[in-house]
Amino acid sequence: MKLVHLTKFLLTAILIISPGKIASQELICNVQISAQKIQGSNRQVFENMQRDIYDFMNNTVWTNHVFSYSERIECNFIINLTDQISADEFNGTIQIQLKRPVYNTTYSTTILNFMDNSFRFRYVEFQPLEFDPTTHRSSLISVLAYYAYIILGFDYDSFASEGGTEFFQMAEKIVTNAQNAPEAGWKPYDGSRNRNRYWLIKNILNKEYEDVRKFIYEYNINGLDRMESRISEARTSMVESLRLMQEVYRKRPDPFMYLVQVVMESRSDELINIFTEAFPEEKSRVVQILTEIDPSNKSKYEKITASNVP
Repeated sequence: MKLVHLTKFLLTAILIISPGKIASQELICNVQISAQKIQGSNRQVFENMQRDIYDFMNNTVWTNHVFSYSERIECNFIINLTDQISADEFNGTIQIQLKRPVYNTTYSTTILNFMDNSFRFRYVEFQPLEFDPTTHRSSLISVLAYYAYIILGFDYDSFASEGGTEFFQMAEKIVTNAQNAPEAGWKPYDGSRNRNRYWLIKNILNKEYEDVRKFIYEYNINGLDRMESRISEARTSMVESLRLMQEVYRKRPDPFMYLVQVVMESRSDELINIFTEAFPEEKSRVVQILTEIDPSNKSKYEKITASNVP
């Protein structure tokens, strides 16, 4: 990662912006909308929806930090519309993907790959999408803004220990503003097994989960970012970072372990690829941790020790 990108975490006081210089857009957000399950509709509305969401995500200034174009954060919003409830009301899912470049390589790691199954909203063509952090204007605007700040928070956490707190607090404020919204996903009891926007941000900001956020930092800075130059040390650091997740898992802050699941869902395949080439002792150690903290993927992790590569 370029040094200039890292300085945004050290210079949070970049609030002191020289006259005439303004904060720039932070995201490069690719937006894809599929509405194949909705029959007999005006297809132009979905093209306009995709364009409006793209413009909203990429042209809104989300922070008071200064980003160069090369520093902008790459993410994807994949929206699958399943129902058109009325002329301007839709139901579906939204998948959020966040990637982070790894230092001194062309590889990008997936920080977040999250599916929100409670995406119900109104969209009126040619009505501008404008975010106001002090109020809930619509479910569409609030959901998009919420995930913009979730993305910023995870990205900053990967470069500085708990560096994304201010953005996660903004996401929490959006949830608070939306408590009277009729759409699902904003309240504690919405969704299956508490998998919703309310509980995601509550877990992230819960002190009992702070080691999960520290894992994100250690795994990336002392693990992935050192893979190109010091691969053995990097793998050792990754094992140590996984122990932070193990500590949280053993404390079991709640019966759903939501944040642990979200983080591991984006890491499992990458961890298998990295540790398949580790030494036997290291393989055994990492498989023991992974099968404990992510038991649903036990069979996948056992592929690490099944490999004969030393």
